[in-house]
Amino acid sequence: MPESPKKISVVIVEDHELMRDGIRSSIEADQRFEVVGEAGDGEEAVELVNRLCPDVVIMDIGLPKLDGIEATRKLNELVPQVKVIMLTSHRSEHEVFASFCSGASGYCLKESASKLLKTALASVADGAIWFDPHIAGFVVEAFSVAGRSAGKDDSADNPLSEREVDVLKLVVEGMSNKEIASALTISTATVRTHVEHILEKLAVSGRTQAAVEAIRRNLV
Repeated sequence: MPESPKKISVVIVEDHELMRDGIRSSIEADQRFEVVGEAGDGEEAVELVNRLCPDVVIMDIGLPKLDGIEATRKLNELVPQVKVIMLTSHRSEHEVFASFCSGASGYCLKESASKLLKTALASVADGAIWFDPHIAGFVVEAFSVAGRSAGKDDSADNPLSEREVDVLKLVVEGMSNKEIASALTISTATVRTHVEHILEKLAVSGRTQAAVEAIRRNLV
């Protein structure tokens, strides 16, 4: 009998117990996911996630003791392989970009959670960057403005190879390693190697930061 696919392990960080219970019930109803831990504040979240190393963390922004953005920043330093999705009612540009700059890989509004959270979890676990449709418009516009305003001097100082630029373009579009491999007709192992080299050359610690840096420096 073939083995069942490995479930995506999830930690929920939310200070409101009823909201946390609802998220857990929704996620556990889907056989793809397994909730392995819960935390009610940012400090507890950092300790718990550092210990459990789940695939994905669902992180509220407005947490006691340590807010979700700072907690995500600490987790990005301690366990950079763990993906974080911000689940929040906040849709201000400042908090969206602060979240991604702290190392988050996804941003989902609570009003969309019942329909979109599981899609976001699967996408981020597969290596993609995920934006809630309600905020995607101004995120794309901000990236476009950054790209248009970036000077040519930055792009002239491009440390990436032609193939690495090809990969980075698809990272910026939110593609997973598997999708990039298919688009470029290369193996996923080769994509992983290219992504590692891109992160090293751009001196960033994750795909989201690489995407932001690519737009800022007009590399794609």
